[in-house]
Formats: sequence, C-alpha cells, structure tokens
Amino acid sequence: MKPGAKSWRREALALLHAGPFRRYLIGTSISDTGTWMQVMAQGWVMSTLTDKAIMLGLVNFAAGLPMIFLTMFGGSVADQFDKRRILVWTQVVQIALALVIGFLIFTGRIQIWHIIAVAGLLGIAFAFEHPALSALVPELVRREEIAGAVALDRAVFHCARLVGPSVGGVIVAIWGAAMAFFVNAFSFVALIIALVSLPPRPVGSQEEEAQRASGIKDGFRYIRADKPSLAMVGMIATMTIFIFPTVSVMMPLYVRDVLHFGPNLLGYLMACSGVGSVFGAITLVSIPPPRRLGGMMAAALAVSVSVLGLSRVHAFVFAAASLVVISFGLSLIFGLSNTIVQERAPSHLRGRVSAVMGLSFFGLMPIAGLGVTSLADAIGMRTALAASALGYGVAAIFILSRIGRRLDDRPTALTSAAVPEVATVS
Repeated sequence: MKPGAKSWRREALALLHAGPFRRYLIGTSISDTGTWMQVMAQGWVMSTLTDKAIMLGLVNFAAGLPMIFLTMFGGSVADQFDKRRILVWTQVVQIALALVIGFLIFTGRIQIWHIIAVAGLLGIAFAFEHPALSALVPELVRREEIAGAVALDRAVFHCARLVGPSVGGVIVAIWGAAMAFFVNAFSFVALIIALVSLPPRPVGSQEEEAQRASGIKDGFRYIRADKPSLAMVGMIATMTIFIFPTVSVMMPLYVRDVLHFGPNLLGYLMACSGVGSVFGAITLVSIPPPRRLGGMMAAALAVSVSVLGLSRVHAFVFAAASLVVISFGLSLIFGLSNTIVQERAPSHLRGRVSAVMGLSFFGLMPIAGLGVTSLADAIGMRTALAASALGYGVAAIFILSRIGRRLDDRPTALTSAAVPEVATVS
C-alpha cells in the first residue's frame, strides 16, 4: 500500500480517540444492534402470522411511503434546527413503538395490522432521523476528516447488521420475540445519552443561517447543479432499482424455490451477506480520495458479475461467495457515494442534500421491489437476476465513465457567500 494511503487510514482511525465522534459511535453501535435484533424478531413474528408474501410487502411499503413524502421536509428541518434534539425525539418515538409491539406480542394480542401500522409510524420517524443523522456526522469532525468519519460510521452500522440478527435469534429462542423488542427499546438509551453529550452546532453567519431556512427546493437545486453529487445520487438509485430487490426482497424465495434450500441455509446466506457488508465498510478506510473512482468502477463490475453468477449457481458455496462479493461491492459503493456527497455539500445544505440521497434509496426501494419481483414472476427468477445484473453493470459504468475526473471539481456554490469550514469540536 502506498504511503499516502497508509497516512489517510491512520488519520481516519485517529477519529476513534476520545471526543464527541467516538461517543456518538458507541451510542449508535448499541442502538443499531438493537434495531437489527428487532428487525429479525419482527420477521419471525410475521412468519407466524401469515404465509402470504404480499403481507410482507405491505409492511415494507408502509415503512417506505412516509419517507417518500416526508424525507425532504425532514432534511429541511435538520438544516434549520438542532439535529441533536431532532434525533433525541426520534429515538423516544422508536422506544415507545418498540414497547407497544413488545407488549402486544407478550400478551398474545399481536395482529398483522399492528405491525403494518407501527411500520408506518416508524417510517415517519425515519424520515426525520435519516437526514439529521447523516448531516450530524460531518459536524462532529473537521472537513478533511469527513471521509474517515463516514467510513467508520458505515463500518459500525454493518457490524451491527451482522451481530444484531444473531443476538436477536438467541433472545427469541430463549425468551421469546417480545424480549427482542424490549431490549431494542432499552438500546436507544445509549444513543440518547451520546446525543445529549454532543456539543451544539457552531452558529454561522447571518447569511448562512438564513440559507438554512431557504426551503426544500435548494437541496434538489444543489444536487442538480453539482454534477459529481448528481452522479453519486444516480449510483445509489441504480443500485436500488437493479440490485437491492434481488438480494433482499427476493432472497427468501430464491433460496426456497430456485436453490431448494431450507431456512437454516437461508440464515447462513444472509450472514454471508452481512460479512461482505462489514468488510466493504471497513475497506472504505483504506481508499484515499484519488483512488475512489477506480474503486467504485471495480466494485460495480464485481457486483454485476456476481449477480449474474447468482443467476446460474446451484451449490451453496457458490451462492454464498456471490453474496459476499455483492454485499461487499454495494457497501463500498454506498459508502464512497455518501462520502463524496457529504464532503462536497455546504454545511447549510447538508440536511437537505442527505434527504435527496435518502430518497434515491428509501424512496425508490418500495417501487423497485415491486418492479423486480413482478419481472421475476413474468420471466423467471434466474432470468430476472441476469437482466438485473446486466442492467446495473451498463448503468453504473456509464455514470462513472461520464463523471470521470469531475469528482475532483470544486463543489458547486448556489450563492455568492462563502461557506465557512466546519470548526473543530472537542
């Protein structure tokens, strides 16, 4: 590895020293682990209430619909008000909802409509949480440390994604599904404590503070004007349309109907996916800015080839290897795209820019899930996987080849006022 890459990685890991960012990481790691425990437990509860796939789709749709309509408003709120307070209140809402579902399961009163209704309420909370959380991380470090902070934040998220379902499975097996919801409710306390301990955002100039209240449209205007940021939004949207439905929504049916495996091997395959995501997030720390374009190009090609391979394999070991590569590549591309956008965005627009990024994933996911699954019903799952692989490969390479060296262009300024650098916090 080149000396410059080693130096960049050391600087990123230095963020783990005592300070507000480390406190945030500790809190979010505990909270994220609890959330993934609840996701696993909810899936188990749903499997005991219905055998209809459309009901699972309704839960996903109920959670995604509020985000489509409210995420941009949530981004505007994040730019105008204290992100810490927004996040504390969203954690309180999630605590209450986890306790409600846990109580209904514990008393044997749980019904499908309860889970769908709570999913909708969680979607509202997520619409405010996601842009605030994405915009908070860059405020906890200096501008030149944003890339490392985003990489570490993604690594923690994916580690929780790997650990949470495993711990949740043990808890469900020993104490029942309700306990997983109760433990998740308690896990939010760690993040609330971390958020309360963080310093407030430095107050900018009068003009900058006025720009924070300039409206939702400025987020779209900035992304449209800044071509590298627009390309990164396009990369996330392309993954959401072609790849994520094939490796998340369709995976249980793929394992059961195509590979003819049981639920135990489904669990192992999902664990392989989690391992790939963790390594992808960790690898972010090792990629300095000059190598980002090449890294994204290689990852996109690897994802396309692996999804194509997934459409042909029959053995467990080849399916597992394909999922490791796919999840590694997706995690790497998602992290690099988010890093590039966050580094380029002016501080007064970060909430709204994060909301646009969120829409390219959460907003498209319910629609993409319906589209790809319908295609699979019409032409067969293996053929649909192959079509998705080819479509993603062509679209991703086209976007990256067009943007090329422009990733190094100076960020677009929508106003003549200079945007101050992020102050160091301690």
